[in-house]
Amino acid sequence: MEDNERLTEKAFSNGDIYVGNFKGVLPHGKGKYTWSDETFYEGDWEEGKMIGKGHIVWPSGAKYEGDFSGGYLHGFGTFTGPDGSIYRGTWRINIRHGIGRKEYSNKDVYDGAWKEGVHEGSGRYSWNSGNTYIGNWKGGKMCGRGVMKWVNGDIFDGSWLNGYRNGSGVYRFSNGGYYFGTWTKGLKDGKGKFYPAGSKHPSLRKLCSTLGYDDDDDDDANSLFSHSSSINTEESRIRKPSVKRSLSEKISGSGFFRSSGRISHRTLSLSDNRNLQDPAVKFICDNSSCKLSHVSNEGQSAVQDESTVVFEREYMQGVLIKEEVRNAELPHKVKQRSKFSVKEVKRSSCVDIIDGNRSYYLMLNLQLGIRYTVGKITPVPMREVRASDFGDRARIRMYFPRKGSQFTPPHHSVDFYWKDYCPMVFRNLREMFKLDAAEYMIFVIKTLKKSELKVLLKMLPKYYSHVGEHENTLITKFFGLHRITLRGGRKVRFVVMGNMFCTELRIHRSYDLKGSTVGRYTDKDKIKENTTLKDLDLSYEFHMDKFLWESLFRQISIDCMFLESQQIIDYSLLLGIHFRAPEHLKALLEPPTTASNPESSPADDGIISQAELMIPSKGLLLVTHEPRFVSTAPGPHIRGNTLRAYSIGDKEVDLLLPGTARLRVQLGVNMPAQANHRLLESKVDSMEVELFEVYDVVLYMGIIDILQKYNMKKKIEHAYKSLHFDPMAVSVVEPKLYASRFINFLRKVFPEQP
Repeated sequence: MEDNERLTEKAFSNGDIYVGNFKGVLPHGKGKYTWSDETFYEGDWEEGKMIGKGHIVWPSGAKYEGDFSGGYLHGFGTFTGPDGSIYRGTWRINIRHGIGRKEYSNKDVYDGAWKEGVHEGSGRYSWNSGNTYIGNWKGGKMCGRGVMKWVNGDIFDGSWLNGYRNGSGVYRFSNGGYYFGTWTKGLKDGKGKFYPAGSKHPSLRKLCSTLGYDDDDDDDANSLFSHSSSINTEESRIRKPSVKRSLSEKISGSGFFRSSGRISHRTLSLSDNRNLQDPAVKFICDNSSCKLSHVSNEGQSAVQDESTVVFEREYMQGVLIKEEVRNAELPHKVKQRSKFSVKEVKRSSCVDIIDGNRSYYLMLNLQLGIRYTVGKITPVPMREVRASDFGDRARIRMYFPRKGSQFTPPHHSVDFYWKDYCPMVFRNLREMFKLDAAEYMIFVIKTLKKSELKVLLKMLPKYYSHVGEHENTLITKFFGLHRITLRGGRKVRFVVMGNMFCTELRIHRSYDLKGSTVGRYTDKDKIKENTTLKDLDLSYEFHMDKFLWESLFRQISIDCMFLESQQIIDYSLLLGIHFRAPEHLKALLEPPTTASNPESSPADDGIISQAELMIPSKGLLLVTHEPRFVSTAPGPHIRGNTLRAYSIGDKEVDLLLPGTARLRVQLGVNMPAQANHRLLESKVDSMEVELFEVYDVVLYMGIIDILQKYNMKKKIEHAYKSLHFDPMAVSVVEPKLYASRFINFLRKVFPEQP
């Protein structure tokens, strides 16, 4: 017989035993292999590999039955842990991956999508207490749109990030009250409206529409948030059996397969028996004085009978800082989307490009084009960028007829032409910035003038080299460059950029800083919550750790030298500020002798003394960097080094926000500082007294607007218009002088510490 298949038993010197068919010297066909530690596999073999159907049992009592491939659990199968937990679903190389259901030993159940061993995609998690979450997951944590329903009847429907309520959402209390607002890291943060039980309120359909959601879920899904400030899958791990060596490696020690080299040495990973902590018992508070209480008390704290009362509230990191009582006025039609909506911020840049229906079609065209681009370029093998990748021929052109074509799908927009510039370059840039292709659409989309597009294309080779050499660059991150040509010949050019403010913390103030006084202020009547302010609006100076400061200005200088070399002018520093809720304000709003619920705690008489304003808060700490405590998920803000801090002995540091989070400190991301706000008091004894408010803040920053090229015409025009108003206006138009002035201005905003 050519295959030389036979059934036999073979014992090895290390105590292992194999009984079954062989092909030559390799197990082939059916067979059972028993290791000296009493682990055994019984099933199909193919030339020394476990391939096909089979089952494996460990001494601990854990077992797996299902598909194998190349010596791994691969395909569909059922794994039973030693603690009684059961997973039934798909596997990829020893890891849960695909669709599956896991019943945990404590009777929790997860049913949905998995990726690399953790929950990712759509799924449902049911706790043994009766609480349930249905929605999106990422990296094992609730992330995206989701609905949480508690056994007491409270429901939350809205946005989640890293296991926390984050963004816009609606919370429905079991007694019929509603709160519609925004959350940051599980805490109410920003403005919102509370409708007591029995009061008139907009329909859930209208509330969901203001959030940017399609209201097509069932009654449970038309629901709202709950009293868990955090639900996280960073739970304790229960040890599970694992094959410490691949099966072939064990056998090869006995003389088999020494020359095979076909069986992988990858470890079998089955040690992720996780179950989420029940949200009904997990709380995270802002400070140590926070007491646990049932959030649904808020729903019972106000008017219970038929009422038209609505409470307009404003929170800062879970602390109620402002409340106004108004009569509810229900709109007859859905009003403009809430300014609190995260989705609104992401959409506005491309939705409002063109008035009317053309705006809608343009948005659809952009989505279709980018999906096509990402889908076409992502499968291409990674390679080094060549000079030809920057050239005029480095373009992808495609026609998207409405009815579809051989290369494009049918769609509901209008016919359009799509052009993708330098696709391989931008594909590599996205890799550099650790941007997942699936997340490409969540970033800022900006229209460009033709002149700006030419500037970007011309500087692209040098830009590519610069960001490759400097991981911590503060210069705008460009992810893609595209053009849409509509019927009639109108061309709209887009660049997709990184969003610096896509952070775990809420940005309370943002500034665009150029270091100029010409027109650099904002009319106070036009300032709204999301208004980006200017140089003359900034009344703070920021003090930070010595090493953080040095790293910041070292990189700013490097980036400005690059922009100077490209003859770029008129750029600015976009600065975002997250203020921690001052400790003295918390004490006023939540005195020790009153109830612990921040929703209903009054703020004494609302008067804050000048002495209290001078008390600095202690809400931020720098601690030694420990990667296991901070998110390692890829993303455009995770690129770059963790910074060192002088204050804790030249060690890499994390930012610890007590009761909220531990964040990785990087250049321009999660940078802690103290903001000094000068207050000019009335004259005392004919002398001006200058007082300070001191706040703990977290800063986010980057250099933006880098597509304005220097030219002589602009120099003359700018100098002519500005000389009478700004003594330094001439420096604006010289790239070298502009960079120098820009840096000097920032040194005043961020003064060096002794």
